[in-house]
Amino acid sequence: MISPEYQQEYYQALLEKKTEYEGLFYVGVKTTGVFCRPTCPARKPKFENCEFYATAQEALLASYRPCQRCRPLSHPNHVSDVVRILVEAVEKEPEKRWREEDFRQLSVDESTARRQFKKRFGMTFVEYARARRMGLALKHIRSGQTVIDTQLSTGYESSSGFRDAFARIMGAAPTLLTEDRVLKASWIDTTLGPMIAVSSEEALYLLEFVDRRGLEREVERLRIKTKSAIIPGMTEPIRLIEQELNTYFSGKSTTFTTPLQLLGSPFQQQVWDQLMKIPAGETRSYAQIASALGKPSAFRAVAQANGANQLAIVIPCHRVINSNGELGGYGGGLTRKTWLLQHERTPLQAIQSSNALIHEQGEYNS
Repeated sequence: MISPEYQQEYYQALLEKKTEYEGLFYVGVKTTGVFCRPTCPARKPKFENCEFYATAQEALLASYRPCQRCRPLSHPNHVSDVVRILVEAVEKEPEKRWREEDFRQLSVDESTARRQFKKRFGMTFVEYARARRMGLALKHIRSGQTVIDTQLSTGYESSSGFRDAFARIMGAAPTLLTEDRVLKASWIDTTLGPMIAVSSEEALYLLEFVDRRGLEREVERLRIKTKSAIIPGMTEPIRLIEQELNTYFSGKSTTFTTPLQLLGSPFQQQVWDQLMKIPAGETRSYAQIASALGKPSAFRAVAQANGANQLAIVIPCHRVINSNGELGGYGGGLTRKTWLLQHERTPLQAIQSSNALIHEQGEYNS
């Protein structure tokens, strides 16, 4: 979400329909559930009913659907028929997982759809459909609605239809949930975008950015491995990690005390333990971690274990880079990885400068 210092400026641009702000932000309207471009001709909402986003994907993941008047997913001066057809198809069945046959039924070339969506707003059609699907699921997580309220608000008159949709998105039908087989999930807003936290009443199992590639499969693997269902809700570990993320992003602390439940092989857990030993502001290579484990040739296995980490930031896989100094990969995206490393280095540099100054003053006084 756009930082607060820009929101008043963007709201004024929305009121005045300033064309120079096209592409800089999108606005989600809480009262209607749609998101718009800055020049939308519709009646303007009150400021308190607006949420501002830097990209269309962020608005989709926040559960907003595209406005039918300003069509924020089309170029301002050209509405692509392919884009229009596919967006309308997604709105008819937002929980659908798209396959090759679905494109053929609409007489749409899959590669054309990918290219046009990527050109217009920086993501492929499959990424758009996934963001819309995840946005709906995360909407219920974010609000903590009960199952019956969710069914009604989503527009499913048939309870069986809702159960099917719920199962496709979250992995288990609501009627099959039992208290001892339930993990709870909640939405956490952060400086780098929304995250999803999943935990039991005792420990945190998953913490990921909601736009991470493969998040749905990751949630599904967690559900299968724990033999649990994942439903909207709040737990003490989620409350604690939300507080600790706030202090982390504000630069006040880089340590986490939230209890964790690590689900991995013994080797993966050894790698994750090494990751948590890397001081904030520093980095290690995959080869260095392999050597620290006494297995210098296992750097590829270290990289795989690094990628299997389900607790972003807390287990700091962003502090691992290639031996040549390049950033390497990161599930949350290289832009976030760069930001996190810089964020952690800044306070470290300030401390070092302060210590150096104290040392110099001590030598001078002596």
